[in-house]
Amino acid sequence: MAENIRILSTKILLSNQKQFLLNANLSVIEADFITTKSLQKSTLSGVEVINEALIFTSQNAVNAVLEFDNFLELESKKVFCVGIKTKALLEENGFIVQAYAGYATELAEIISLSYTNLSFTFFSGNLRRDVLPEMLKANGIKFNEVEVYETILTPQKINSKPDGILFYSPSGVESYLKENKITDEMCFCIGTTTAKALENITNNIIIANQPSVENVIIQCINYFGLKQ
Repeated sequence: MAENIRILSTKILLSNQKQFLLNANLSVIEADFITTKSLQKSTLSGVEVINEALIFTSQNAVNAVLEFDNFLELESKKVFCVGIKTKALLEENGFIVQAYAGYATELAEIISLSYTNLSFTFFSGNLRRDVLPEMLKANGIKFNEVEVYETILTPQKINSKPDGILFYSPSGVESYLKENKITDEMCFCIGTTTAKALENITNNIIIANQPSVENVIIQCINYFGLKQ
């Protein structure tokens, strides 16, 4: 019955996030299928050009930039970002967010429609998707890109087959599939880009209504709650 439903989270959850699943009588397995590390850029002086506006598409990029010795020099610039938690992290550290969106495509549309007069610096990771820079190029937006963190796949074999899998990024999907197969498991994805990484792998996909870990968990609880 309920206690036999096993959920695998492809990242270690916060204690309160995990508790939501446990309170729903779901068994939880956790493992970090990716890790990130900031690249060795100790100062902004190593970056050739920092334009008048900044783009962040993840909290990882923000955390990497906060490690710059002189990151305070950036606080006067306009900031654009993806994700409510990325926005919150920026604001906690003194940045003023001009605009944000749930997805990179939406942010690129906002910039292309309303901020064509600005030049941008995009702080990114090594496995970033092409969608945002391609849309900016297509719309004639001036920008440069600075890679500030690295995503490392950490695949591992899961011996107990889960009933549901929580995915938070395309790289998490890639890492999981290196050591595991997906058959009839239900996959819960944080967004459409993550879900796209499961194309041709499975049709058992539920996408979160909002791109947050909490909403992935809610979708999982709602789905298995109907089966208990």
